[in-house]
Amino acid sequence: MKSFFKNYRSSLVLLSAIIIGGIAGVVFGEKTSVIQPLGDLFLNLMFTIIVPLVFFSISSAIANMSGMKRLGKIMGSIVVVFLTTAALAAVIGFIGTTIINPLEGTDTTAIKELMESSSSEETIEEVSFLSQLVNTVTVSDFPELFSRSNMLQLIVFSVLIGLSTALVGEKAKPITEFLTAGTAVMMKIVKIVMYYAPIGLGAYFAAIIGQLGPQILEGYARAFILYLVLALIYYFGFFTLYAFIAGGKEGVKLFWKNAFTPSITAIATCSSAACIPVNLEAVRKMGVPKDIAETVIPLGANTHKDGSVFGGVLKIVFLFSLFGKDMTSISSILSILAVAFLVGAVMGAIPGGGMIGEMLILSVFGFPVEVLPIIAVISTIIDAPATLLNSTGNTVCTMLVTRLVEGKNWLKQAFVKEDSVV
Repeated sequence: MKSFFKNYRSSLVLLSAIIIGGIAGVVFGEKTSVIQPLGDLFLNLMFTIIVPLVFFSISSAIANMSGMKRLGKIMGSIVVVFLTTAALAAVIGFIGTTIINPLEGTDTTAIKELMESSSSEETIEEVSFLSQLVNTVTVSDFPELFSRSNMLQLIVFSVLIGLSTALVGEKAKPITEFLTAGTAVMMKIVKIVMYYAPIGLGAYFAAIIGQLGPQILEGYARAFILYLVLALIYYFGFFTLYAFIAGGKEGVKLFWKNAFTPSITAIATCSSAACIPVNLEAVRKMGVPKDIAETVIPLGANTHKDGSVFGGVLKIVFLFSLFGKDMTSISSILSILAVAFLVGAVMGAIPGGGMIGEMLILSVFGFPVEVLPIIAVISTIIDAPATLLNSTGNTVCTMLVTRLVEGKNWLKQAFVKEDSVV
């Protein structure tokens, strides 16, 4: 019992700070924006760490792999796990919207007024699918890799660096050691910054609640409640199922024992990117091998977002209902599921980074650009629970990937190795 409380002490401090911040946001409303800089300070510190952390962790993990066969197995397992869970999320989200239509019984006049009053001065350049794909995975100049807005491109570059280092072999040993040392240094910086987390997260959450309160109470309550129900079902039900598939009853216990801190960090920061360091620490305690953890977590923060898939379904159905489009035909259902699935892959890993996904929805279904504010409001409202599913979902996915790579006895082997090291 003593060790239990020791493991959760830091998490309880964080949770207490979040609760206090939330109460302050409700009580003082928009006045809490005065303390938002304290939260911004924490996020800025985390964001400045993200780029070097992702680069060193992914490059180091791949460079230190014993063989290319293992890397291929890991990447193949990641594809299977990510695609399967995202597709399942799309189906569940659509079923939820057929049971509870977000706009049923809602006066859409105010929403249409919002659409008409939205600024149409901004012109958005149309980009072909292939050009968008190129822009999604690459940048035109090396310095652009050092922006958190180009995380997926940075990951592609990091994979290439790690892969090339591993292929060169002995001659590249100094590079391998540099990448390993860089990872250790960045993780230590994260540990130092996390001492400030209770103050930073509490202040940030208070400001967000203070600003969102009126919006939630006004128009989009039904959509928010629907999303929250789906999120809770998926979080408790399907994450438990995934953990059981990965490691049986022990896997379930181990997952929920270590999922607390990543979960509240995700809710508080609304950023998958900011949760990368916390998730890496959590999956290490779950017994996930270092190379798998440092490949799945950063990659998942950008390309695996079950919460964003739910959000994509909700936004599409919302617009379909608003414009009276048919959602009962097979082609409509398949298109909704497919686009929602894609939205989960292109959404950015930073707060408010869903613009690309939202533009994808408008482009595919031919909705006018003026409706962008409508789904932007939905994005804001569901940001916290969506990030919870996006970020914490990656931790249980590392367990599933480990199950595919290491075999069914991976959990026993992981802690046998840990005991032998100790």
